[in-house]
Amino acid sequence: MARTGFLSRFPLGRLHARLPGWMRIAVAIVAIVLGAVIVIRPTSALDTLALLLGGGMILTGVLDLTGRADDDAERRWWQIPLAFAWFAAGTFVLLWPALTVRIVAGLTGVLLLISGLLTVAAAFRRGKGWDARIADAAFGVTGLIFGVLALFWPDITLLVVAVVFGGWLIMQGITDLWKAVRTRRVRRADDAPAAPHRWGRTALALVSVAAAVATAVVTMPLREGSTVVDEFYAAPRDIPDTAGHLVRAEEFTRDVPMGARGWRILYTTTGVDDEIRVASALVVVPEGDERWPVVDWNHGTTGFAQHCAPSLQSRPFWSGTMYILKKVIAEGWAVVAPDYIGLGTEGPHPYLMGEPSAHASLDAVRAAWELDDARLSRSTVVWGHSQGGGAALWTGAVAGAYAPQVWVRGVAALAPAADPVGLVENVTDVTGGSIFASFAFAAFSQIYPDVTYGEYIRPGATTIVRAMAQRCLTDPGTVVSVLASLGMSRDPDIFAEDPTEGALGEDLEENTPPAWVAAPVFVGQGAADSVISAATQNASVARMCAAGQTVDYHLYAGYEHAQIMEGYSPLIEDLFAWTHARFDGEQAGTECTRTDE
Repeated sequence: MARTGFLSRFPLGRLHARLPGWMRIAVAIVAIVLGAVIVIRPTSALDTLALLLGGGMILTGVLDLTGRADDDAERRWWQIPLAFAWFAAGTFVLLWPALTVRIVAGLTGVLLLISGLLTVAAAFRRGKGWDARIADAAFGVTGLIFGVLALFWPDITLLVVAVVFGGWLIMQGITDLWKAVRTRRVRRADDAPAAPHRWGRTALALVSVAAAVATAVVTMPLREGSTVVDEFYAAPRDIPDTAGHLVRAEEFTRDVPMGARGWRILYTTTGVDDEIRVASALVVVPEGDERWPVVDWNHGTTGFAQHCAPSLQSRPFWSGTMYILKKVIAEGWAVVAPDYIGLGTEGPHPYLMGEPSAHASLDAVRAAWELDDARLSRSTVVWGHSQGGGAALWTGAVAGAYAPQVWVRGVAALAPAADPVGLVENVTDVTGGSIFASFAFAAFSQIYPDVTYGEYIRPGATTIVRAMAQRCLTDPGTVVSVLASLGMSRDPDIFAEDPTEGALGEDLEENTPPAWVAAPVFVGQGAADSVISAATQNASVARMCAAGQTVDYHLYAGYEHAQIMEGYSPLIEDLFAWTHARFDGEQAGTECTRTDE
């Protein structure tokens, strides 16, 4: 005769006791299917994923009330309040599907932790067999591990919560299905023992622990940050009161090729508020006693956060798409590579903002002149890729007025972000492009007071957008942010309002590079570029040519955004020949040209 327990004193407990076995089996199967859907499709649209999670939470409450098909579980008095907690959390998520990811993660993590703790405690109750003790302890540990993962993941996203909770729901469903089927078989057997051992449930519990531990171990590298900002980047109390001066310098060897010397420098520049700020840069020169002409390198996007400075990365030049440093040094050219304001140094970083980026670029060259051992010439050609391509165009445009001492012989803009409005408008249509949009919005919202998250970003996406902005492209965990942005693939807009309209649209327009640069311009563009399309670049070049700017435009068939910077790209030969001509003082043509290769 089965013993009656605490739950049987209540109407819900009596309902639980009378629930048909087939219904318990059906509930368990539904849990397995729903958990599998959540795990397999964690990148569903945010609203859809919130509905799945809410339904899963309610189903977990149902499992707590109906899925315990053994008399031992009947004595667990805490099943009813825990079940109601799952009901309440699930209802909350279903009624407010646009609530922040942080709340969903918190609800899921706390309830998993509570469930895990209570299940572990149940393992020490008297009267249990060793199989039940081990099973309860193992399931409890699984809940604790998953709860910790949901609560303390540094880049909280619905993706992480979905995988964790979906896995938990699958394991709960499998366990309750096993128990329900076993109980039906036992009850049908005339000679069934009163308390059969349940080593099958124990085995499932141990498998769940192994899965939880594997999840924690596999995702550990994704939780590691990429770099730490060291004391070199902290501005001293007393700095020069004018821009373009060296604050400090030290030898730098990481990623510096053989036959070259390198330094990292801290220098003064002019920020968005026209106040003197500090920025950092790398300087690399060939070994020798000559005066080296300077390639002023403006790097591509590395991130928005302070620790995303290229000079902090393990491969500082590669991280900003300078894949050809050895070739540059072999040509007898020096490289000055600014990090820009707010990368390495105190922010915010003016991502996609023209004048402060140009100031940082020109001031890095002027400050590098103060390195006596570098022996830099005043003759300079400005290079830049992507974000840096737009910065290079701005550098050429303001050089004459801002830093006339820097002899800018030409500007090479490689897949340049020459149309910030079009870039932000279309970037979320690119796979993983939302992470670039998050960098841009973080910058504009911090620097322009008329741009706010509340006005432009969808409420359900706000936390994801903020979290993505704190990742660098080289961070191990960036894959989580990219997958989270893919979660919005059925509803790709992170924007609640059109970013090209209103204050944000006006601010983006203000940062479009001027059409007139006052130096010869080389533009290299991949025809297969999925980040900055060839059509967009064609329009930007046409605008410059209409203003009377001389542009040598090269379009490379089959080449992607960063691929044009690889050593095997035909752009490299064209770029080097064009740069040699500028350093040699050759006259550029007086008309725009276009070459399709």
